[in-house]
Amino acid sequence: MTGAGEDWLSDELDVEGADCGSWVPGVDYLAGWRDAREAADRLNRALLSSSFELSDVRAVASTNGDGHSVVRVAGRPDAVERLAGLLETLVNGDGGAA
Repeated sequence: MTGAGEDWLSDELDVEGADCGSWVPGVDYLAGWRDAREAADRLNRALLSSSFELSDVRAVASTNGDGHSVVRVAGRPDAVERLAGLLETLVNGDGGAA
């Protein structure tokens, strides 16, 4: 996310444990990460516009072992519960998916 700098990446949510695998020579992890970053930024903007704080819940760009794009959601349990409730309301409400 832009605006607040990159400090939000290192606040108290540990998100690096998911990415601590070995890198394979010849795999373009950067391209996968760029795609994931775009999607994570979009989700983070939506979270911010929904009154979430990125220090409580956020999307994090990553790649898997094959270099494919991955977006992980990291958050404090109470914020994740709130996000899940919001999504359930959208799905089960009048304008939600079947």
